[in-house]
Parts: sequence; C-alpha cells; structure tokens
Amino acid sequence: MSLLQEERNIIVQNKYADNFDFAEIEEFIKNASKNLFISHHFKNSKKMLVQPRGGFPTYKKMFSLYEFFVGADVDVLPCTIDSNTRLNDYATSAKMLKLSEENEVDMLNGYPLVNHGYRTTRKMMTHFDKPISLRHGTPDARLLIETALASGIFEIEGGPITYLLPYSKNFPLDKAFMYWKYVERVCANYSKLNEPINRESFGPLTATLVPPCVTIVIQLCEMLLSLEEGVKSFSVSFSQTGSMIQDIVTAKVLRKMAKVYAEQIGCGDARINLVYHQWMGAFPSNKDFSESLINTSTVIAMMVKADKIITKTRDEAFGIPTRESNAKTVANTQYTLRMLHGIPDITDEMEEEILTEEVKSIMEAVFNDKADTLWRKVFNSIKAGIIDVPYSPHIINHNEVVTVRDKNKNIRIIKRGNLPISERCFEYEKSKCDLNKDASSIVTDIIHDIGIMQW
Repeated sequence: MSLLQEERNIIVQNKYADNFDFAEIEEFIKNASKNLFISHHFKNSKKMLVQPRGGFPTYKKMFSLYEFFVGADVDVLPCTIDSNTRLNDYATSAKMLKLSEENEVDMLNGYPLVNHGYRTTRKMMTHFDKPISLRHGTPDARLLIETALASGIFEIEGGPITYLLPYSKNFPLDKAFMYWKYVERVCANYSKLNEPINRESFGPLTATLVPPCVTIVIQLCEMLLSLEEGVKSFSVSFSQTGSMIQDIVTAKVLRKMAKVYAEQIGCGDARINLVYHQWMGAFPSNKDFSESLINTSTVIAMMVKADKIITKTRDEAFGIPTRESNAKTVANTQYTLRMLHGIPDITDEMEEEILTEEVKSIMEAVFNDKADTLWRKVFNSIKAGIIDVPYSPHIINHNEVVTVRDKNKNIRIIKRGNLPISERCFEYEKSKCDLNKDASSIVTDIIHDIGIMQW
C-alpha cells in the first residue's frame, strides 16, 4: 500500500464522515457522466460558462436551490461549504444541521458536505447532470475533498496560499502546503479514470488593492504546485480590479506566463483555463448601481476572453443573497454575453511590458530560493516578503506593500516592501500617482480606493 493510500485511510476515519469504500468510489468516477466534469465543458463548450454562488445547510434546501438554478440557465452549479466545516469543526456543523432540519431555519452559511456524507450527496449531484464547483476556504481540506470527489463534485477551488492568506491569521502555512499537496495527488489520481478533475485557484485574494503582479505570481505558483503533482486541468483566476485596461492586461500576462511556466516544468500538455470574478469588493447600497457594476464585469469578462465567469448579485450590500437574486444575475449575465460578439482586441503594450517584467522578476526570485522543492521555495518567499499580499490578516504575510489607485483607477505600488521588482518598474508605478500629498491625504485616498464602488 502506498504512503498516500495509508494517509487516505487515516483521513477518512472520522466519526462524522461516511465509511469510505474506495473501490466503489473509483468505479463511480470511472463511469460518471462526462457532463459532471467541468474540464469536459471547458474543452467542448463554445461559450463562457456562468456560475453563481450559493449553499444551504439542509439537503432539501440545497436540492431546491439547484432546481431553481437549472431553471435559470446556470452552466455550473456551486456548492458553498459552511464556515464550521471550513475549520474542520464537524461536531458543530452536525449540531447546527440538526437544528436547521428541525426548525427549518438556516443555522449554517453553507452545505455541511462531510456531515451529509457522499452517499447522500451523490444522489443530488448526479441528479442534475451538471458540473458542480466546490467553494470552501479550507486550509486542511483533505476529508472535504475526498467526500466531494466521492459525491460527484469534480471541480475543486482553493490552494495553500489563496485559501490561507486572505482567510486565516494563525494556521501554519507549511502545513497548508502539505495538506494541499495531498489534495492535488488525489485529484491527479482520479483524473486518470475519466475526464480530468479541474483544480481552480482563488485569484481575488483579499480583494483589496492587490497589485496584478502579486495576483499573477500567486496564481502561477499554485498552478505549478498542482501540475507537478499530475493535475491536467487547472483554472487560474482573478477578480475585477476597478480598471478595465488593467484587467485586460492582467488576463493577457496571466495567460501568457501560465503557458511559459507550465512548459518550463514539462507540463505543457495540461489545459489552463481563465476564470473571472465579478467585483469582489464592497458593493454600493444602490441596487441599480450594483446591476450596472455587474454588467460592466460581464463586458470585461468577454473582453478578457474568460472561460468562466463567477457572478455576484444586486443584493451584496445587504447580506447573503437569495436564490432569486442569484438567478436574476445569472439570467442577466447570460443575456449580456449573448449580445457581446466581435469585441476588438484591446491592449496597452507599455502596461503589458511592465507587468510582464514585474512577474518575471518575482518568479525568478522564488525559483532562486535555495530550498530543494517548489513548495519550500514559495513558502520561503512568502516568509521573506518576496510575495506580499496587501491587507492579509495572516501573521506570516509581511504587509509592507502599499498600493493606491492612479487617476485612471489602476492599482499602483507606491511602497514595494521586499517585492523584487526593478527600479524601472517601481518608478513607472510611482510616476502614475500624485505622491506630493501629505501622508494623511494618501491614507484618505487608500480608504476611498478600498470602497471605490460604493461611491
């Protein structure tokens, strides 16, 4: 028995989980409908896939949500996991699930997949014959991912960096790398049985003034860590930044560099997809403005030629959106996409050149770390501030990079911390901003920039 299988046998021995029958699960995945695999749709669909967010605690409400979404022309169903499961607190999830079922009041903010178990959940996931995307935010997702794959969920979002730095303060980063290495290997092994399991990174990060070079470098690192374990379908992603031209340039550089680095490690045969998130920052309280923001996101998604768009709703400023609100956004997004054809290819050569140079400089510094494995190189780079995510709550993140928006709403680096970008690039970034203001005015600008879509 392999070391990985020994670890798998231990992971699934949890009193809140099903008794795992790995032979039966392999047979299920081997014979599963290809429609359940988003990698199959990425390969064969001629349109951008549209996916909302959503998750309820009880089976009954989750099933009803999917019925509603299918009627609303959704391409990809979401399975958002509750926050207790994200913390591996299955005991609390079990208690809250029972209260939800008894009182018909939602006591969880998502679907407690481990507690429901894969045998029950599989009935729902296979019923609709559509791809399902798992969204969770869990640093140690080993049991959750085993349960998801056994249930028929063949797209797994997250990664050791993107699910840790924006969400956690103390969880050890080195453990996160090890736990996600397990996830990648399980996904790679199951990918040999049918269509590939798709892994998707979470590009929005803190969704707060993250400079494109940092977003791209983290996407590339998580992609490489996944591909080196044998994953053959991977989605890089990012969210609307607030600048149309910066989004277009980001997409171009991200696609270009993903191809370069995948080939560099001998994984050029893997399919790399691009996912675009509609605005992830604070929404306006005016719902008409929210709809305008969402429509603008959809236009940009078409301009960057995304393979999938993940939607938001007009109710984001007022709490968890209803299924009706989610369905309305999906319908509007599909309608807008049908109108958008023949959009000219727009570019900004100078912006693309600068961003490409910044990404290359940071990636070179990561690769030059003396560690013997890629995950250790990335780990050391985060510890050293070579990779630094603005406004991350995690104690390991340096938080020395400072960014503001220029007059065209582009995110610019005005304090680079330990980011190894060249003087030429740094001077270019600063030249776009008015830095003659006093410190308090710059702080006021940053506060305004964080909530820019609320104005």
